[in-house]
Amino acid sequence: MSGRLRIIAALGLACCATTLGAQGYAERPDVQVFIAEMVERHAFPPRTLERLFANARYQDSIVTAITPLPRGTRSWQSYRANFVNPRRVEAGALFWRENAATLERAARTFGVPPEIVVAIIGVETEYGRNTGSFRVLDALSTLAFDYPRRAEYFRSELEQYLLYTRESRLDATALKGSYAGAIGIPQFMPGSIRRFGVDFDSDGRRDLRASRADAIGSVANFLASHGWVADAPIARPARVEGEAYRALVDGEVVPIHRADVLRAAGVEFAGAVEPETPCVLIELESPNAAPVFLVGLQNFYALTRYNRSSFYAAAVNDLAEEIGVAYRSR
Repeated sequence: MSGRLRIIAALGLACCATTLGAQGYAERPDVQVFIAEMVERHAFPPRTLERLFANARYQDSIVTAITPLPRGTRSWQSYRANFVNPRRVEAGALFWRENAATLERAARTFGVPPEIVVAIIGVETEYGRNTGSFRVLDALSTLAFDYPRRAEYFRSELEQYLLYTRESRLDATALKGSYAGAIGIPQFMPGSIRRFGVDFDSDGRRDLRASRADAIGSVANFLASHGWVADAPIARPARVEGEAYRALVDGEVVPIHRADVLRAAGVEFAGAVEPETPCVLIELESPNAAPVFLVGLQNFYALTRYNRSSFYAAAVNDLAEEIGVAYRSR
């Protein structure tokens, strides 16, 4: 974001939420700068964008939903139970059976196993049942112009959304998605649709809202593009002893420590992991309960590119394992 845009954005925050709810975003100085940039960079007609943003509405519930919980209040046990439960496991096995040929083709093409693709779609939208009720235009406008913590990222996604809807000849005021502006069965952000979405059913368009095949292929392509290693493990359950391991737990998910370094620090984990293998020690905390430890490998890190949370990657991994058992047991 340019220095000029930062200054004007700060001024624009003075506009109160109730006013925004009534009149939209078109008159905001920071939005006018954004419109000018879209006209200059991508040749959008200015009046088209002015009408569009006059229709956009601030949603306080979006800011509330996206604001992180205070540290120490999140519970791995509760988070896991939301996603790894009999309902999602059974529905995941059914989704796999109904889309087995497409999932196997995705596995051959991208190297990502079916259960991982199914689990991601299960966590994201419960296999397409809940793809979001917020207008994407409202979500991205609210976060781009009234959520300073991540405004630059969401301005970029708003730009990508306008390009995506123009390219796809979609009504930018009509699409629904998550409170963060994610779209369709796999909940891709607009930039991810443009970069990683694939036409896996060969009908001439990328339709992540209605095509299960496109959703499956796009999830697999996303993971492959973010470093997924075919036939490699994701994570290992771990135990810790002593205090030396604490220096290796920093909340990050990047595998920057060698396996032998973790073991030397009192981290015990099973499996054929070579001493020089890059790893990361993951601590999954729950208030009033002992933490769960994992040693994450490259594929764990690839999962966090979809959602940058160790809770998310661990839940996908656990759900995938249970779906695999349920699918193969019938």
